[in-house]
Amino acid sequence: MSIIKKISLAIIMMAGLLSLAGCLDKQSPEEKMFEALEKVVSIEKGFEDQQDPLVELEKKEKEIYEQIISLGMKEYDQIVKLADEALAIADKRAEHIDKEKESIDESEKEFGNVDKIIDEIDDSNLKKQATELQATMKERYEIHEKLYENYKQGLQYDKELYDMLKDKELSFEKLEEQINKVNEVYEIVLNNNQEFNEKTDQYNKEKMDFYKKAGIEVSTDKEKQ
Repeated sequence: MSIIKKISLAIIMMAGLLSLAGCLDKQSPEEKMFEALEKVVSIEKGFEDQQDPLVELEKKEKEIYEQIISLGMKEYDQIVKLADEALAIADKRAEHIDKEKESIDESEKEFGNVDKIIDEIDDSNLKKQATELQATMKERYEIHEKLYENYKQGLQYDKELYDMLKDKELSFEKLEEQINKVNEVYEIVLNNNQEFNEKTDQYNKEKMDFYKKAGIEVSTDKEKQ
């Protein structure tokens, strides 16, 4: 069974305690940008919370699948029992990936607020930097959409496979065809996940470069990360 590795999506860094140096009664566009970007960090905490439970479910489901394929048809009742357990886990995985998507969607909606803030930035170089950062984040959201869609497709193929395994008349050819479908879609998921991680790293770097260029000093409480 091709279950994806831990989606270590390196949530946009600086999720710890952050402090803004030189706060003024009237915020500059750069300070507004800081607050907007760090609010996105807070929102994506919901996304991060789904990772460990999802990985544990994937691991458990893989173990069950391996048990199933090690059994012969004389142990059909046990195969059915294990297949039903795997189906239940697949449903739980779907719940977590949907919650993850909800968090990313909320993040994307919040990130939309930077449009008007960028318009307020006077420094042309800083505005250019902010625009590039914005484009990177939008690409990140697009990649996650593909990741989500392909992961959901993989879940569907998984469930079809477990239902097939409960069929006493299942042919080897049909089983092999389904396993290939599962493997192929999760290969795509892994590629999507790698692209997402790379884009997240790129965004993190661009964000910190923007903060530095804008004269915004940040500090993190590592104990809370």
